[in-house]
Amino acid sequence: MIVYPAIDLRQGACVRLMHGKFDEVTRYDDQPAVRLAAFAADGAAWAHIVDLDGAEAGRAVQHALIGELAGAIDIRIQSGGGVRSADDVQALLDAGVARVVVGSLAVSQPWAVADWLTRFGADRVTLAIDVKADGDRWIPALKGWTEAAEVDLWAALDRYPPGLARHLLVTDVGRDGALTGPNIELLGEIARRRPDLRVQASGGVSQLSDLTAARAAGCDGVIVGRALYENRFTVAEALAATA
Repeated sequence: MIVYPAIDLRQGACVRLMHGKFDEVTRYDDQPAVRLAAFAADGAAWAHIVDLDGAEAGRAVQHALIGELAGAIDIRIQSGGGVRSADDVQALLDAGVARVVVGSLAVSQPWAVADWLTRFGADRVTLAIDVKADGDRWIPALKGWTEAAEVDLWAALDRYPPGLARHLLVTDVGRDGALTGPNIELLGEIARRRPDLRVQASGGVSQLSDLTAARAAGCDGVIVGRALYENRFTVAEALAATA
C-alpha cells in the first residue's frame, strides 16, 4: 500500500482544514519544499499536494509552486485543486507532476474527465470524490465542498465503467482533519463494489492502526496529513507498518 504524506497549500503555506472548511484552518509553516524534502528523506515515494486556493477559487492558483516542488525534489507527486480543463492537467504533467487529481469535475462533468482519462492515460489521473453522509446515502461534495451533487457516490462511479479509470481517492468530509479514523466501512464497500479501482483512503487517519485497517479493507493507498504534522507518527513508521 502506498502512503501519501499530504501537503495542503494555502497562500504558499502548509495548512490543514477541519472538515474541509476554509474558515477552520490550521497553519503549520510556510516551507512546503522543506516538508516535501523531509518526506522524501523519510522514505516516501509519493506525496499528495493540494492547491487549496485553487479548489476554493475554481481555477489553478498555485500550480506554478507545485511545479517548482516537483522539479526540485526526487519524489513522485500526485496533485490537484483548481483543475478545470485539459490544459490544467497538461500543465501539471508538463511541470513534473506524476498524477493529476480531478475533483468536482469527476462528478459534474464525467464526459470531459472520461476524455482526459483516454487522452492522458488512466495512470496519470486520479478521480477524487469527496462525500458527505445524507442519511444512508453518500453524496459527493463539490466546489471546495460548498455544494452537493445531484447524484450519490455509486451513481457517480457508474459513469466510469471498468477499464476507463484506475485511481480513486475517497474522502469522508466529516472525518477530514479530525483525527477520528478513516471510514473503513465505506472504503471496504467501494473496494468490494469496484475491484477494478485502486482506492486511496483520505480523511481521519490518526494512528498506525488506521493504515493497516485501510489496507485490510482493500485500499491501495492512504493519504496522511494532520497525523504527521502533529507528530502522531512519522512517514518511516507509516511505511514500516504497511510494508
